[in-house]
Amino acid sequence: MSIKLAETAGFCMGVRRAVDMVLELAQHKGRKTIYTYGPLIHNPQTVELLKSRGIIPVAHLEEIPPGEAGLTIIIRAHGISPQERRSLKEKGLKIIDATCPKVGRVQAIIKKHAVQDFTILIIGDAQHPEVNGLLGYAYGKGLVINHPADVPQLPALDKVCVVAQTTQSVDEYQHIVDEIRKRYPDAVIFDTICDSTEKRQLEVKSLAEEMDAMIIVGGKNSANTQRLAALSELQGAPTFYVETANDLVAEKLKTFKKIGVSAGASTPNWIIDRVVDNVTTQQTEHAPKIKYLFKLWIWMVRTDLYSALGAGCLAVASMFLQRLEIQPLYVLITALYVYAMHTLNRFINRQTGSIIGSFREDSYRRHEKTYIRTAVLSLIIALGAGFFSGPVPFLFLLIMSTLGILYNTKLLPAGWRFRSVKDLPGSKNVSMAFAWAAIAAVLPPLAEELTLTAATGVSFAFIFGIVFIRSALSDVLDIQSDKLIGRETIPVLIGKTHTQNLLHLASLLLLLLLVAAFPLGWTTSASFFLIPPVIYIWICFQVYDRKPGLIGVVMEGILETAYIIAGLSTWTWLLISRGIWA
Repeated sequence: MSIKLAETAGFCMGVRRAVDMVLELAQHKGRKTIYTYGPLIHNPQTVELLKSRGIIPVAHLEEIPPGEAGLTIIIRAHGISPQERRSLKEKGLKIIDATCPKVGRVQAIIKKHAVQDFTILIIGDAQHPEVNGLLGYAYGKGLVINHPADVPQLPALDKVCVVAQTTQSVDEYQHIVDEIRKRYPDAVIFDTICDSTEKRQLEVKSLAEEMDAMIIVGGKNSANTQRLAALSELQGAPTFYVETANDLVAEKLKTFKKIGVSAGASTPNWIIDRVVDNVTTQQTEHAPKIKYLFKLWIWMVRTDLYSALGAGCLAVASMFLQRLEIQPLYVLITALYVYAMHTLNRFINRQTGSIIGSFREDSYRRHEKTYIRTAVLSLIIALGAGFFSGPVPFLFLLIMSTLGILYNTKLLPAGWRFRSVKDLPGSKNVSMAFAWAAIAAVLPPLAEELTLTAATGVSFAFIFGIVFIRSALSDVLDIQSDKLIGRETIPVLIGKTHTQNLLHLASLLLLLLLVAAFPLGWTTSASFFLIPPVIYIWICFQVYDRKPGLIGVVMEGILETAYIIAGLSTWTWLLISRGIWA
């Protein structure tokens, strides 16, 4: 069974621009309410998330409480009429215009030709907010048509200008235009359908012909998503139109071998990812035995056991770098600590909505008690092992565990912007990397020799660097959902391009450190064998930048494999250095 995700699925340029503008404004406004004139986009789940950020949609200006003049109101991507704009100004509201530039172009065409006494024919849905806004620029000279049969009903007209709703069906538009040319040969016709809409529709038609079935993801009130579903059905493909993964019915999908997935222009990536992940999971349940290992790997990534295994591998690499004998107890402590902290913090984040859209969401909801009990037990065992190792490692581990639990704890009074460490911009990536490096690189030498050396510093830098790079790269992939939730990760703060440049620089510095560490006498020659995981994660940069269409859990697992490679590489070094492969 194969699943193919359309390259054009998800936010179009206009929607992404509007959402980014609103979220950037919300970040500076703090807790102050921001209004949008109508729902910002036609996706109920996204609108609800925006409400939690204090971004409230209003259908009528009367919905804004009295005495709140001077507040900010957002004009959404669909645009509004000049009359509505005047009403906003008279209300005393500060207007932020997030009208899609491509809608703005249509408005300008209509306004120009209306002034020249043209009758404006708008091909689109008369009930759609974009069309309502466009009509306002026609100054009473606009007519809306939505079907070729509407053309013969039009009156005799001298000067005709034709435009289209930017999300109109390309095929329907062409049929209507053909009829208009017959009726009004001198009509001035503008193809104003957004190129993003056209590409999306063409890709859906192509996928529907290629696949056994199609899944179209998006809000039920989204006109462009409805058209995608209709186009898919016209190609003869069984089509499932869903808003979220919860709408999928496993029994209806399991008979299809090839499934295509596309989504409307207002559908966020996290909803699309959940749908694809859900279908993939359902299919692996019926997979042949040869795929059981892949299924096991997916389960380990989803439950954070793969992270714990990776942390243990980094602990092994650290001990080899520092000329320490491998102590399974420290490997176990590192793995258990990482598992406990990740699980507990993810669970706490789930309570605040921060895990919405994650591939772990369903699992956390179904097995909540099991996760908490397992995490607490892991932490207790780790502390017990630390106590067994001696007072210094126990105290060190106790301090790190306390800091880990306090990461999400609100320590400062309500009303303060930064109430916990989690609220500090970019803290997630730095805190996670620091905790992993401290346990894996610092705890073993403290327990064995009570001293820290240059090798400890190199080990700490390597683990901090590789974990930081992996964490930040993962956040680049999740930048859209992080913005909606309000999580201020490094990519959200400085943008995708600057983050990628930062991570490339960090990778280069890490490579230089590993190359120089042994010649300078800081570490064993194992430092050379830690170059492969850095190169591996650099390859991940290149692959992910080309949008391979992998589901979230697979991408996360591929990134975390860098830790496993570090452990395997240093074991290879051990075998070679002891002459086993000589």
